[in-house]
Amino acid sequence: MKQILQNLGSGATEVAEVPCPQARAGHLLIRTSRTLVSAGTERMLVEFGRGNLIQKAKSQPDKVKDVLSKIKTDGLMPTLDAVKAKLDVPMPLGYCNAGTVLDVGRGVEGFAVGDRVVSNGNHAEVVAVPKNLCARIPEGVTDEEAAFTVLASIGLQGIRLLRPTLGECFVVSGLGLIGLMCVQMLRAAGCRVLGLDFNAKRLEIAKSYGAETVNLGAGEDPIEAAMGFSRGKGVDGVLICAATDSNEPIKQSAHMCRKRGRIVLVGVVGLQLSRADFYEKELTFQVSCSYGPGRYDPTYEQGGQDYPMPFVRWTEQRNFEAVLDMMASGALNVRDLITHRYAIEHAPDAYNVLTGDKAAMGILLEYPTAEAKPADVLRSPTVNVAPGEKTASATGAGPTVSFIGSGNYAGRFLIPAFQKGGAKFGMVASSGGVTAQHFAKKYGFRTATTDTDALIADGSANAVAIVTRHDTHARFSVQALKAGKSVFVEKPLALTQDELDAISTAHEASKGIVMVGFNRRFAPHIVKMKQLLGGIKEPKSFIYTVNAGAIPPDHWIQDLKIGGGRIIGEGCHFVDLIRFLAGSPLSKWEARMMGETPLVALRADKASLHLEFADGSTGTVHYLANGHKSFPKERLEVFVGGRVLQMDNFRVLTGYGWPGFTKLKLWSQNKGQVECATAFVNALSQGKPSPIPYEEIVEVHRACIEMQQSLVE
Repeated sequence: MKQILQNLGSGATEVAEVPCPQARAGHLLIRTSRTLVSAGTERMLVEFGRGNLIQKAKSQPDKVKDVLSKIKTDGLMPTLDAVKAKLDVPMPLGYCNAGTVLDVGRGVEGFAVGDRVVSNGNHAEVVAVPKNLCARIPEGVTDEEAAFTVLASIGLQGIRLLRPTLGECFVVSGLGLIGLMCVQMLRAAGCRVLGLDFNAKRLEIAKSYGAETVNLGAGEDPIEAAMGFSRGKGVDGVLICAATDSNEPIKQSAHMCRKRGRIVLVGVVGLQLSRADFYEKELTFQVSCSYGPGRYDPTYEQGGQDYPMPFVRWTEQRNFEAVLDMMASGALNVRDLITHRYAIEHAPDAYNVLTGDKAAMGILLEYPTAEAKPADVLRSPTVNVAPGEKTASATGAGPTVSFIGSGNYAGRFLIPAFQKGGAKFGMVASSGGVTAQHFAKKYGFRTATTDTDALIADGSANAVAIVTRHDTHARFSVQALKAGKSVFVEKPLALTQDELDAISTAHEASKGIVMVGFNRRFAPHIVKMKQLLGGIKEPKSFIYTVNAGAIPPDHWIQDLKIGGGRIIGEGCHFVDLIRFLAGSPLSKWEARMMGETPLVALRADKASLHLEFADGSTGTVHYLANGHKSFPKERLEVFVGGRVLQMDNFRVLTGYGWPGFTKLKLWSQNKGQVECATAFVNALSQGKPSPIPYEEIVEVHRACIEMQQSLVE
């Protein structure tokens, strides 16, 4: 299927052929009929992509600070590689979609195949969208009109925050698509409206909707006009829909309002507020969040858990429905806002118009009908990479590895590591298909797909690398082992003891090997530490300080059912490394949490893990999410036999009291990803066991699972 992608590095907008997504649980699979280009958000993304690095940096000063901090801790080249990798992955464009339901995922009620629906799906021939971000299109509303629903809902949420009542007067500042729809919705609510803009044509449209107007481009005074419009009292509120770096819209809004007036920001403007402008009038100012309650809440959007209507009357989905009802009744007219129509194949022309024609407003993209492109053709879950698009990496002599998952870590680290390790590539899968298609072309995979069953069943691959969310690792591992494949899992292997037992059972019945991506074992500094420690037989003391960094409580890693929590999800790396250097089985383990507050208990990301080994060695992992990002992430210290080893962030290893060794320093950080992947590929090629003994993998995971459980019980 075709989808529009934006490269934020080069600025190129392309219509790519990507695998069709699958109908996942809680989602609708929708065949697109029309999509609307967002004149604000998408113009900003396209212009950002077309800018050079200096222009990109100027537009995101906060990100520049993060980059400078990363240079200090990780080195210049790894930081530049990270920035380039981030900009290299294409971004799907669009969030205003109208189409027909092709399939209904498990657990979805209230929708059926054949329903016409709106959603916040991308510009693509087929989209998979969570059910709470979809709404049925009523009879009498065309797909073209319905494509405006999501943008109109952004304006509607701003209006709800204004709390308009019958007879009040409001200013709408900025008469783009959202502003002009807000004029109509405020008028439908029985309010008088004054519209401000620089564009004479948009002002004429606003007049046709019953608004009075002020032409800023002709030098008309908006404050004087607003005072006259409000009969000298000041307007009840201002809805700012403009997009500008200037602080003037905020300042003007404050001067226009009556005492205790309301100002709501829907657009993007300068926010250097003057206290004096707001103080005397006791004005309220609020920023509106997208389509309404539920936005960015994973339990609502991805989990499908609706808010009860008696307590949250208007959610994202209910705002969609309200907009569609207004369209059906004729209270909201969007037909006059359509200025351009393009077939999906000519989408790059649409974006040239978007950035080059200031008169452009409603740019619609049209998609092939069922007659022109049958559903079975459209829904192909695989895309074969043309031979001319393959890179030299596809022609290795090693075993063939397929990848499930093609996110940031897979694309930036793991796939290149396997490439350098000599692997050939078979298939690569992602849930949406976009990143799979991108990395298939970049690294020479034979096929990009959204069908993981087909990938695992593919007889040409020797092994499967699993780089997905943690709750899928065990399921995919068992499935791959039963299919006769070897498995490489980007930690953790499992989230529960039951999952671990299921993998062990499948492993015993399989000829394949199982390896977890505990790459730190293979890092140059750790190899040297292992060599130095090898000649010492007495117990060792390990202190591992991890400046893990804060992750929001609603991040999927913090969800014990999805991510397993941070001790299982990431802490296993550090437990395994100490286990490797100790060279002795774990005999006892326990975890202690920092503090007693409910938030600390809920997140379990500030803890000390105490490890004891059969040879008398001990280890402590201080896993801390309350440090500063400028401090190095990892420091490992080993005390033994009157000597000390100190490893700082996989850049410097310093020895104290070691005959013949004082320091090993690298120009850039090396955590052993390439060496780890190479070891796995070599084991496959030579028919050897896993480079990490499976018994040690199980041992480490059992300890981490028990420690995570002890922290949250």
